[in-house]
Amino acid sequence: MFYETISQNIPRIGESLARYRGVEVIDRIGEDIVKEVVTSVLCGGNIRSLTEGLTRRRLTLSNAALFVTFLRSGQDIENFVDKIPEIVKTELRSRIPNERKLFLQWCIGLTGKSIQNVLRNRDNEFDNYLNALEESLKQSTDKCKIDYGELEGILKIQGVECKVDWPFILYLFAAIGTQTLAIRGSEKSMYGKLFEKLILGSLLSLLGFRKIDPQNTDETNKVFWLSDRGRKRESDATLLYEPGVGVRFDIGFIGPGNTEISLDKVSRFEREIELGRQTHYMSTIILVDRIGERSRIVQMAEAINGNIVQMSMTHWTKEVASILAEKIGFEHPILHLSNRESLEYIKGGMKQINLREFI
Repeated sequence: MFYETISQNIPRIGESLARYRGVEVIDRIGEDIVKEVVTSVLCGGNIRSLTEGLTRRRLTLSNAALFVTFLRSGQDIENFVDKIPEIVKTELRSRIPNERKLFLQWCIGLTGKSIQNVLRNRDNEFDNYLNALEESLKQSTDKCKIDYGELEGILKIQGVECKVDWPFILYLFAAIGTQTLAIRGSEKSMYGKLFEKLILGSLLSLLGFRKIDPQNTDETNKVFWLSDRGRKRESDATLLYEPGVGVRFDIGFIGPGNTEISLDKVSRFEREIELGRQTHYMSTIILVDRIGERSRIVQMAEAINGNIVQMSMTHWTKEVASILAEKIGFEHPILHLSNRESLEYIKGGMKQINLREFI
């Protein structure tokens, strides 16, 4: 049975940008660019400002793809705007790629999270939402006509012409706003989880530790692994310096306005772990972006034999090495370098790091 579709008008680049996992970032963005970001963070750079450019690029290209989708559909489908809710409802129930479904959800102002929270996955809630959406946009259209007058025009791209008016533009604006919100939310989560692993893996590799799979080896000398789920608490990385001696790492891009999250990080670490037949006594290093002036996090960390390190400090990588030297007798060439020399050491060492090993 033939039915009108919007999804067939989504540009291929739009589909590819709609959703991807952290493991795909290196391939899509390029290892050199990702490595530059990691290197900068290890030298005190702000992860949020560094990844903002990556997010903005994905957003602008995705917004453009959504715009083209509307133009193509407006040209192909008679009374396109009036049919958007029903077409989207039909297509969302069909067997099309998930990336296309994301685009369709954005066309009616929905993100994945709002589907769960607003619609509760119920058909009657969906119908009520679509009716309310149509009524809201109709009221906005009437208001715009009164305040600004009639809107008429023709947009053309690659020979495709589409008439535009207030309903078309307002639907498009709503869709682009939803798309922007969804992508920014997913990017923040994705980049956070991805770069936590890349930064910890690179940091410990630069300091001379070797990544292992703790489930498949009994090695305990100068090794580390990422994301260990213990009985009480997940640590983002665990290193063993020698049998019986190790350090847990926890990392979070947390600013001074989120100290309660930071405090939670230091309150639930165990002081020992078991690997094979060996019990390892652990100290803790927690990496955060910045610490507020009145925060109690430093004292709480000390109470569990831990240390807080601010990644906003230029020489925080060398500070970690100094803490390891104090806590577990760690020795490394970076300890004997000046602050300036330590930054050059990091930049040179990062050229040899294989980031894919950590994801």
